Amino acid sequence: MFPPHRYYYLHNFQRALAWVSDRYADLLDADERRFLDDFQALPQASQALMVRMLMRRGPWFRASRLVYEEIASTSDAAAPLRALGWLDADAPMTLDELFSLHTKPELCRMFASEPVKPGARKAELLEAVRARLGGPHPDAGRNYAAWNPDAGEAVWRVMVGGLCERFRLMFFGNLHQDWSEFVLADLGVFQYETVPFEASSRAFQTRADVDGYLALHACRAALDEGAELDALLQAVDGCASQNPWLEKRRAKVLLRIGQACERAQDWPAAQRVYERCAYPGARHRRIRVHERMARFDEALALALQAQAAPESEEESQRLARMLPRLYRGAGQGAPARAAAPALLRTDLALPRPPVPTAVEYVTRDHLHQDDAPVHYVENALINSLFGLLCWPAVFAPLPGAFFHPFQRGPADLDAPDFHERRKALFTDCLAQLDTSAYRDVILRRYAEKSGVQSPFVFWGALSDTLLAQALDCLPAAHLKLYFTRLLRDVKTNRSGLPDLIRFWPAERRYELVEVKGPGDKLQDNQIRWLQYCVSHGMPVRVCHVSWREEGA
Repeated sequence: MFPPHRYYYLHNFQRALAWVSDRYADLLDADERRFLDDFQALPQASQALMVRMLMRRGPWFRASRLVYEEIASTSDAAAPLRALGWLDADAPMTLDELFSLHTKPELCRMFASEPVKPGARKAELLEAVRARLGGPHPDAGRNYAAWNPDAGEAVWRVMVGGLCERFRLMFFGNLHQDWSEFVLADLGVFQYETVPFEASSRAFQTRADVDGYLALHACRAALDEGAELDALLQAVDGCASQNPWLEKRRAKVLLRIGQACERAQDWPAAQRVYERCAYPGARHRRIRVHERMARFDEALALALQAQAAPESEEESQRLARMLPRLYRGAGQGAPARAAAPALLRTDLALPRPPVPTAVEYVTRDHLHQDDAPVHYVENALINSLFGLLCWPAVFAPLPGAFFHPFQRGPADLDAPDFHERRKALFTDCLAQLDTSAYRDVILRRYAEKSGVQSPFVFWGALSDTLLAQALDCLPAAHLKLYFTRLLRDVKTNRSGLPDLIRFWPAERRYELVEVKGPGDKLQDNQIRWLQYCVSHGMPVRVCHVSWREEGA
């Protein structure tokens, strides 16, 4: 018998099943409950083989490729799984599935009579076989034994993959995380904050919620495969839900459909999609589509409506850029635009480094002085200070925020109401900036939470020195301004901060520096941060760097 750690993956899968059984018992149907009972009753080797297969890309597996030290006999372990119908050697197999299961030399032996040149690629052999068999789907009802009667090994199809994907969804609350999260946590690669889980905090409250998520996932896959628009929209409409975060996912799928229509230059279809989409950014795309269709009056009317009540600073910035063009298109004169705050600019001509080096690092080293240290921080420092100070608010166990023990942050982090739902908590956290308490809070969390996953804290970028200098030189009033803007639009404002920070510890002051190399331009989110800093009296400058060749 192998020691228990040899079955680490099995123990993790069992843990997930127990979690789902405990938290979602009321949402499971008879087949799912039967799977949980049957899995628990299986021999350990059969359980292990099942999980090994579920963790690999399937659904078809060759017995010769399922060799694991802890499973003495693959065929013996598979027997109970076949008896339950979880593995099937007689299931229909498509030609594409057959080709994905075998190497090119094996396929050449299997289809030796095909008239293809010796150096033909695997795809060319596939098309030759498909053409001979007649049409794109010449394989209906044919099992593996019919394809390869001389195989000499067992080949099985996993028949419970969909059911287990449903369990994975119910455990993680999404389909982009997989069972490797357990392994990384067990090895200490990732550490996660411990958050209490109430019944109200689970990802899905009804079985229809689970069905809706899977249906939306299928719609997104169908979009990637080029599905017909009307059928796709009908399917997305059928996913409407009373669950707010599922509705947000549905709106995001609609946005992606609209963007696909734009890429195809099908402007009427894009317009039709955006009209029914409430996801942030859809209104701007709708204005753009009106403009593409030369419907300037409608584009201008919608743009003015958006200007009166913009959904974000990003939309305001885009509208300011679009409106003069829309006024011209509609045959009207555009009102004068308000002047943007002037940005402090420095131009540097530096020697080109002998080894290719990021311009930000070269500029940092040039500006650095012993009494005025410079650090490359970009988005890391301000976000990290915010994350450390506001840790309790970020990890508050609100309904719909935390679904399982492997979340680096709340599931609604990018939702428009993220701040509003936690307003009182964030107010309490930011109030600490009105006293000297914030310094001790940040330093204590830096020590106590070291390495714990957070959507805001960049552990690898922090150091005792950087933190001490930042707390000495960044006024609390400025920190509150940075943090307030972060909370206005967490999804957008976590990025775009300047590259460098320069400290003058003796004077207890600082300056942010955005670096631009030759040919580099300020991005929209950088401009918004720079203008915000200037308008609030926070020290910032843009440093434009050119290379000075040796001997010039």
